[in-house]
Amino acid sequence: MAYTAAAGEFASRPIAPPGVMAFQRALIWLVGASGAIVFIEPSPYELVTLASAAVFIATGIRLRAVFLPLLLLLFLVNLGYTISAVPLLDDSKIASWIATSWYMAFTALFIAMVTSEDSAARLDMLRRGLVLGGAMAGLAGVAGYFHLVPGGYDLLTLYGRARGTFKDPNVLGAFLILPALLALQNVVTARLAATLRASFALGIMALAILLAFSRAAWGGLVLTAAFMLVLMVLTSQTRGERSRIIVMTLAAAAAGIVLIGVLLSIDSIADMFKQRASFDQSYDEGRFGRFGRHILGADMALDLPFGIGPLQFHNYFPEDTHNSYLNAFMSGGWLSGICYPALVFTTVILGFRYLLVRVPWQRTYIAVFSAFLGTVGESFIIDTDHWRHFFLMLGTMWGMIAATRAHQAEASRSIEIGSPSSAALSSPP
Repeated sequence: MAYTAAAGEFASRPIAPPGVMAFQRALIWLVGASGAIVFIEPSPYELVTLASAAVFIATGIRLRAVFLPLLLLLFLVNLGYTISAVPLLDDSKIASWIATSWYMAFTALFIAMVTSEDSAARLDMLRRGLVLGGAMAGLAGVAGYFHLVPGGYDLLTLYGRARGTFKDPNVLGAFLILPALLALQNVVTARLAATLRASFALGIMALAILLAFSRAAWGGLVLTAAFMLVLMVLTSQTRGERSRIIVMTLAAAAAGIVLIGVLLSIDSIADMFKQRASFDQSYDEGRFGRFGRHILGADMALDLPFGIGPLQFHNYFPEDTHNSYLNAFMSGGWLSGICYPALVFTTVILGFRYLLVRVPWQRTYIAVFSAFLGTVGESFIIDTDHWRHFFLMLGTMWGMIAATRAHQAEASRSIEIGSPSSAALSSPP
């Protein structure tokens, strides 16, 4: 079934041959798994999404009316960036930044269109790929931190913090949150064999997040997991299911506390933990600290309709913005500064609207929405506007929203057709 552009309702269409559908699903799995390797450019994620897009265009993909707000806002955000960057395009870094922004927008739209069809199967493959990719990235970070591979510490850590297959420990920690949530869902709901596999993956990712020593990732994992688990309890259909989620959650929390206790018995980890857990970091304080820069930058943005251009903020202040919404104003002027938060918070509002709708992919919806909401909050204190996994979540949210709306419309139509009044009208006299 697929949305028609005119009415937004579902209309039947031919189903792709089984072999084509299986290949499409495999590509979605590969997109999810490849997102874990981004320390080289172009990253495997860029190459895989580009190849996948070519395959889907050749085998069948459509832009529906429901995605027009997403398309328009992504276009306007990047138009603002491009206009502000025109005087700076002789700098290859600026040109690369602009090209990356346009490509990230394309990936979000592509993921939205892909996950809106054959949603249950494709989302299941995406979550499998994400969990595997997260486990691989986490394992790389852990192996590097503990010197388990020759030369791994220099390659897979930065400033004494695990970074795994990412350039920055903070991005590793942020990326691992969604795969960790998906693994946690299996831990609290799956059968024994699947629970054991998911527990191993979750343990590796949780350990990597801890060793990344990212305060935002620590808090993000705890808060998004709590939010997701509450929603899972609220949407559980049986008392036994709710009880299992609660019991397994308590067991997972206890295991996490034990793991942290063991790790903090290692002096080097304990010292770094105390240093990173402090709220009086030098780069956060003062007139030109993180939050001081937010105030000064916001005041500056009011007088600059076209901003100052991408990657220019550090020329005016000691460090970058560390605020994605402020960065949109500074990098793309008022056009990007208005449209970027409009894009983000429109997605959040629509996400809340369909959060409790019972669909086959509801648990994936809850996990992705929880991680996306956490990233939206984190964007106030860090630059997330070029994170690959942010645009993956953005696109997945729009795809699931479209699929959920379709599911509701089809269910309503089926009820109307099967109602007594409809049957009476259609029966012969």
